[in-house]
Amino acid sequence: MSPRKKKTSASEPKLVVNVTFQGEEWDYDEVVSLAGHDFRLVRVGTSGDAEAAEKHVWRWSLSADAIAVSGIREARAAGHFTGDIDVFRKVKGTTTRVPVRDDSLFADVFQEWAIRRIQAQLPGYFTNARVVIVGGTTRQRTISVLREFTDNILFDEARDDIELPGTFKTNPVTATASELGELAWRLTPGIVKHQISGPAGWVSERIAHHAAHDADVIIGSFSELMRFGLPNLKGKAVITSAVSEDRLATLADLGADLVVDVTPQPFDVVVVPAVFEAMVAATLPKGQEVTTADLAEFIQRAELEPRLLWPNGPRRKSRFAFVIHPLSTEYFKQVEPLGLITNLPGMGQVVEKTMAYAPPFVYSHVTGVVSSTGDEVEGWLITVGGTPKEMLAHPPEFTYSRLLGAAELSRRLGAQIMGLGAFTKVVGDAGVTVARQAPLPVTTGNSYSASGALWAAHEAVRRLGIAETDANGIIHGKAMVVGASGAIGSVCARLLALASDEVWLVSPETAKLLQLKEDIERESPRATIHVATDPSVALSDMDVIVTATSAAGHKVLDIMKVKPGCVITDVARPLDLSAEDVARRPDVLVIESGEVELPGDVRMRNIGLPDGVVYACLAETIVLALEGRYENFTVGRNIEWEKVKEIYSLGLKHGMRLATISGVNGPYTEEDFDRVRTAALAARAGVDGRPVDSATENNATEELELKETS
Repeated sequence: MSPRKKKTSASEPKLVVNVTFQGEEWDYDEVVSLAGHDFRLVRVGTSGDAEAAEKHVWRWSLSADAIAVSGIREARAAGHFTGDIDVFRKVKGTTTRVPVRDDSLFADVFQEWAIRRIQAQLPGYFTNARVVIVGGTTRQRTISVLREFTDNILFDEARDDIELPGTFKTNPVTATASELGELAWRLTPGIVKHQISGPAGWVSERIAHHAAHDADVIIGSFSELMRFGLPNLKGKAVITSAVSEDRLATLADLGADLVVDVTPQPFDVVVVPAVFEAMVAATLPKGQEVTTADLAEFIQRAELEPRLLWPNGPRRKSRFAFVIHPLSTEYFKQVEPLGLITNLPGMGQVVEKTMAYAPPFVYSHVTGVVSSTGDEVEGWLITVGGTPKEMLAHPPEFTYSRLLGAAELSRRLGAQIMGLGAFTKVVGDAGVTVARQAPLPVTTGNSYSASGALWAAHEAVRRLGIAETDANGIIHGKAMVVGASGAIGSVCARLLALASDEVWLVSPETAKLLQLKEDIERESPRATIHVATDPSVALSDMDVIVTATSAAGHKVLDIMKVKPGCVITDVARPLDLSAEDVARRPDVLVIESGEVELPGDVRMRNIGLPDGVVYACLAETIVLALEGRYENFTVGRNIEWEKVKEIYSLGLKHGMRLATISGVNGPYTEEDFDRVRTAALAARAGVDGRPVDSATENNATEELELKETS
């Protein structure tokens, strides 16, 4: 196509010409309307021919209202051009007859806006995200914005315009050296830079390729991304520009979750940011320079915005970390080479003390957790070396420092939330200090643990089949909470009031119980609530008992007075009931916890549970990650009733299922349920000589006879 004669009528569309170093395959000549103006848009590709680009700029300056020059980095990435940025500047400066624009203003605005828009629409999306930046089209301003959310940024090539992270600039030892290094690099002639950066560029590119496989976000122009060679993009976001239907299809085939086109595309043809700058220039009075205020007004009038595209359907991938630790020296005996040392005479204690000082490390990478909503998470189990004995032997600050080390490791891995497991959530102030100082949100998992324990108790009652339950899951019997005035106990009492007919609240703190009784009766008027300071007043009548005290080893109830077939859930830590107590009553089911089966094809190292099954505290961390709730959800010793209900509902939403019901000796099997049921029915029928109440004797005898017959 060739330039037309300069127009003379004000009604004719403004002529904006894009002379690009890229190829000719996208060339067009279209009339469009935007922001109250008509434009004739012309694209002229030169396939990297700088001399041709100069000629086109000069020729079109005779008729155009504004010219956009673009595509040098893309042309270089595509192999069309081997020169440097000085050639681009020369082409831009070919004429002063009309405004000649690049994307120096527009690209900054829209790249930054795209980042902020994603973070606003998907809160936490860039938090600690692992980002790989390909090529040189990503602006310094964009990188600065990304660093508001993450330090995990890696470049595939050396760049002139990149400022070092603030940690380098604020360190008095490194600040001067880094500034001198940047200055020296920027003053180095381009041809020398090319020679110097060759080997270094090869190394950085190899590192970038390795990082891209684990990256959460990859940024660059489409040509740069193709030159780089993208890995499988499942679970990743690609931030790029000028996305055509063909380009979107290519990224979709690679599995991309999210494609962000930072350049608005309001027309049938694909435009680049420089074109919008030229359009703004074309609408201004002759000789007036384009300002950011002009751009802002144009963007608003035209209703332009970056595009968030989901080529494979809306889905989100989040990242979590969870802290675990050895419960005793038995763990070290199973881990080589520690096992060889630990089994030597007298060395168990030495290994235990030594490992308490070991830095945190990754025990397992967790993958394959996919919600029923389509969202996905990956995570890391991070081990700190202290056993409970060692943690108690040191002040809380000793454990805090290890947990903060684990939090820093989690941040570097890209985790957006960290959970505390086992004794790490008990030490000191139960996660409050760690949550306050950690570089990412923290949760102890206690909300889901409380929910999971009652979930397990309800399921155990159903599977035993002794207490009556209806089609809605309501237990038509009596329940008791020992320690009901405490944080976990009060939550359990509220839950039981929703699922049973009669609830006894037991605690020496009478005033608290009376207030709790009033609150429950207002919230759940269907249940009859009683208050007592001693469990023995009604212990023998209970079908379900929850112990949630802080008795620390003191006996809280006499298990020999419990009704046969009763389900006891011990949510206290340490446990209220010892293994010896449990062994004395084979006709009673004592539950320590309820484990959760994760959705998806879960892959992780063994944690002592069946494949795909985790403890409820770990499940809470995973549920929050799936939901995009990167917050200090459960910290401290107080558990909020609303959060217990919420995390249970969120778990169901994402496909969590109750997997196993565990006692002091591990998960219960069907044979265990059969054994307890048989013993309980026999005891209720008086087979073993125990007294039974007359109201249940006939039913219990009939159930036992039916089971023996079958």
